[in-house]
Amino acid sequence: MAEPVVMFNTVVINVCDMGIAKTFWTSLLDVGVAREIGEFFTWLEPQRPGGAAVALQLVADPKSGRNRVHLDTSAPDLEAARAQVEALGGSVVEEHDMAGFRWMVMADPEGNEFCIASG
Repeated sequence: MAEPVVMFNTVVINVCDMGIAKTFWTSLLDVGVAREIGEFFTWLEPQRPGGAAVALQLVADPKSGRNRVHLDTSAPDLEAARAQVEALGGSVVEEHDMAGFRWMVMADPEGNEFCIASG
């Protein structure tokens, strides 16, 4: 197989309040900040070497409507993960259970959606 033309390495989340977003995502993912460009861009460290990372980009307009792309995460204890998200200012959007596969659609403090599955 030929080398890909494009390499995936970061998921960027648009945010209106960089401080709140940075606190939420670094705490939830238990990572540090890798790089910042002023108050406009923040790249977080990946959770493991060579892994994809999350970056935050400051925008003027708040989120509207449903996310077309979202992060999928996993946690060994969904209730503990839910409690951490809520303690950090996030919320539960929906809960699902299909054939024993359980996950929650969550939102960060600005309403950006992501999923946490039992894992």
